[in-house]
Amino acid sequence: MSDATQPIVLYYWPTPNGWKITILLEELGLPYNVVPVNIGKGDQFTPDFLAISPNNKIPAIVDPDGPGGAPISVFESGAIMTYLARKTGRFYPSDERGRVEVEQWLMWQMGGFGPMLGQNHHFRFYAPEKIEYAMTRYLNETHRLYGVLNKRLADRAYVAGEYSIADMAIVGWAKLWERQGMDLAEFPHVKRWLEGLMARPQVEAGLRVAGELRTTTEINDPAVRAMLFGQRAR
Repeated sequence: MSDATQPIVLYYWPTPNGWKITILLEELGLPYNVVPVNIGKGDQFTPDFLAISPNNKIPAIVDPDGPGGAPISVFESGAIMTYLARKTGRFYPSDERGRVEVEQWLMWQMGGFGPMLGQNHHFRFYAPEKIEYAMTRYLNETHRLYGVLNKRLADRAYVAGEYSIADMAIVGWAKLWERQGMDLAEFPHVKRWLEGLMARPQVEAGLRVAGELRTTTEINDPAVRAMLFGQRAR
């Protein structure tokens, strides 16, 4: 791990994907500065941000002490997590079998336990029409994914061996179980795992970062809804 003390610059908004990185940075004890990207006002479309995150999504980072000592920017939460874990040698195994174990659960979160839960949120709370088919479809898929996670945790403390970036990627989504229409009584192993992670001071600190900003996005404002849900390439 480098001895450089220049803080990592984190482009961030307090969402489950943003929380992944603040939790990891808190766990690593790395210095970082937060640059808020107000996704309700369109900050994600500014040229400066698009130069770092061309998919106009948070989070993204700039590490002044990148490979070879030169700055590097990284977008996509999973890529940021694996980069920081490799850089520090923590929360990501060094052996190939261990890495595959972590990576498959990190990809599970990135490809399913995130996008599907996000669609659940959208059709239950934000869609202009209540489309019963869509609501049922994503509620059922959310339930299935919680079942997968519950089975995985039945005989282990963490999803992939030791506590890792895979757990950190999942926890911010899982903490919103009630909003997703889930009942944790159905998933006792997830409940035990979630309570354990939420009791970690670093997880608590990561979830608190810029928490006051989460209440400033007026989701019922038509302009905000158009920005968040009617996006077009620019």
